[in-house]
Amino acid sequence: MLTLKNVSFQVNNGDSDLGIVNDVSFTLEDGKFLVITGPNGGGKSTLARLIMGIEKPTSGQILFNGQDITDLSITQRAKLGIGYAFQQPPRFKGMTVKDLLSLAAGKELDECTCCSLLSKVGLCSKDYIDRAVDNSLSGGEVKRIEIATLMARNLKLAIYDEPEAGIDLWSFSMLVNSFRSISHQHNESVILISHQERIMQLADEIIIVADGKITERGSKEEIFPKLLGEFDSDCRFKRVGGIA
Repeated sequence: MLTLKNVSFQVNNGDSDLGIVNDVSFTLEDGKFLVITGPNGGGKSTLARLIMGIEKPTSGQILFNGQDITDLSITQRAKLGIGYAFQQPPRFKGMTVKDLLSLAAGKELDECTCCSLLSKVGLCSKDYIDRAVDNSLSGGEVKRIEIATLMARNLKLAIYDEPEAGIDLWSFSMLVNSFRSISHQHNESVILISHQERIMQLADEIIIVADGKITERGSKEEIFPKLLGEFDSDCRFKRVGGIA
């Protein structure tokens, strides 16, 4: 279980401090799929980085399974079973997909296990297992491989920061299928930062963040109907502020 208590994050803005995340509190139960959405610049990605330990809160407390992790490093949080997928996954020249999956798992994975992981994210395993994780792969391919690496780790909490950013429609459809599979497993908690209607429909709970604050929170059944009409032609959330 993840708990944030009055978490804030400020940065110096010349003569004053600028609040990026302001007094945010919520609890995510084990095995739940949470989507955090809201306008660009509202603090969503910063909130994800605070949970992973990429940034440190200015104030407040973060608890994971009853343990205070506020001051723990990224490595320490990873050892507790927390994983993070970036908007733009890194590429590794000279490293094969099989090597990357084995590295994520912390042990040498056999070909059958690697193929199973790749199949879960919609990749034809025989075509990818020996390919290098470099610029020969498309953005959508790299993102699906990154999801597979998180699956290989058998995480307790997986955090995905706008995984749909910068990919084509076909890759996005495959990503949705991957997250649909994850949401049905209920063996790990998921936090997914997204503007996409189709991803929000997978959620157990939706939180809307604007101006660094939670403006609305509830189950998908409570929140999603309020968002209908707030999507553009590409099914992305477009409102500048929170729900009125």
